[in-house]
Parts: sequence; structure tokens; C-alpha cells
Amino acid sequence: MFKTGVRAMSDTLRQAEILRRAVNAPVLRVRDLAAEFGVHDMTIRRDFDALAEQGLMERVRGGARLRERMSEELSHQLRASRHTAAKSAIARAALGLIAPGDTIAFDASTTALHLVRMLAGHDVSAIVSSLDAANTLAAAGVDFVLVGGAFHAPARSFTGVLFEDVMARLHPDKVFFSTRGFHAGLGLTDSHLPEVGAKRAMLRSGATAIALIDSSKFGRRALATIATLTELDIVITDTMPAEADLAALEAADIRLIVAED
Repeated sequence: MFKTGVRAMSDTLRQAEILRRAVNAPVLRVRDLAAEFGVHDMTIRRDFDALAEQGLMERVRGGARLRERMSEELSHQLRASRHTAAKSAIARAALGLIAPGDTIAFDASTTALHLVRMLAGHDVSAIVSSLDAANTLAAAGVDFVLVGGAFHAPARSFTGVLFEDVMARLHPDKVFFSTRGFHAGLGLTDSHLPEVGAKRAMLRSGATAIALIDSSKFGRRALATIATLTELDIVITDTMPAEADLAALEAADIRLIVAED
């Protein structure tokens, strides 16, 4: 009988759930999962072994963890599937800021990709760092430049010194980007250092910096700062931020746009 009320599930579904949880946990323990799923320890060990044989996880004493590269890949896939309604609303609001003839830079975030998908039929030129954005623009017939560099496979994007050097020579009218966290004191932060460098290079090159931040990002902090609040011009989000965040935005003279559903 299950100890936690979790219904019985197939091996495939249970292993998929294990992978989902492993994205946000450094190590998953056999005993913890066995108790939560209401199965024997040996069942979880077999799950770990099966996932390890597929190259998805690696065993450690008493449990297992994601392989480093797989952790990044799954994290990117999960971000792409989360808060899609909010990201779409933010993208629609951002589209209203784009003028005919603009040259626009987009980072490799999933939120920016929502906006890229709306550019068909618009008289603009784009600068992008991700293959997904490049493929979308090519299919839509929108002129674009794909800036190369060191390839970051999980996000299917380019980063690194070469990328930053090229971006320093480009001057877009507007830069649209997203982030892992918005912190009133630290600014906008992210956890993957090469992506932080790429985003900073884009921001330095552009005339107007526009952050696309869904409400889940407020109050969160990650490893490294992309930009302080004084480096931003506009923030677009899906719900009104808390009073402390509003005060920080106002103090930095940032225009706030709250997208409508």
C-alpha cells in the first residue's frame, strides 16, 4: 500500500518523473523516492540502473544524479514547456514595441523565441544566437544574422569570445532577452556563465534593452548578474510585481509593461 497517496504508475512514467525531479536536485536518494512512490528500494535502484544504461543518469552512493550535460538539456526543455501562456502574452506585448525597419537582437531564451515566432510579415531585421530562432526566421522569410561562436548544445545557441567579439561590432535598435531571476539588489541573473556573457554582449551593443520576465522570475537569484537595473530600459511581465520590485523599477527609471492575457 502506498505511503504517500501516489498512485501506481508504470516503470516508464515513474522513470520520467524521476528525471523531471532530478533537474532541480543535486542527488536523488533511493529511500526517499521509494517512500514517496510507495515501492521497494529495489524498484528505485532498477529505475536508476535503467536510466544510467540510457546515459541519462549516473549512480552515486545511496542514489543517483543526472549526467551534467543531460541536466542542462532537460533543464532547457522544461523551461520551454513552462509558463507558455505568460510567455506568449509577454511576447505579444513586446511585439507592439517593434517599429518597421527596426534591427532587433534576441537572446537564446524560450521567451524570446515566442516573440521571434510572431515576426512573420514584419519589416524588420533580426540578430539571433540560437538555431531555433534562425530556423523560425528562415521559414518566415525574415532577414536575420546568426552570430556564431562556441556552440552550447542544450540551448542550441552560440556563446563565447567569438560571439561577443562579433556582437561588439553590431548595433541593434532593440535587444529582447530573458533571465532566470530578477532581484531588486542584484539585477537580472542567470546560472550559465557562457550565456551570461552572450546576453551581456547583446545588451552592450543595443540602443534599448528590453527584459522579458514572467512573474515566476521575480524575487529569484542565480549565479551571475547579466545586467543591473540601471542598464535596463523596459521590463515586460505578465502580472504586476510586488511593491518592493515596483519600487526598484521606479528608482531605476525603468518603464514597466504588464501584458494582458
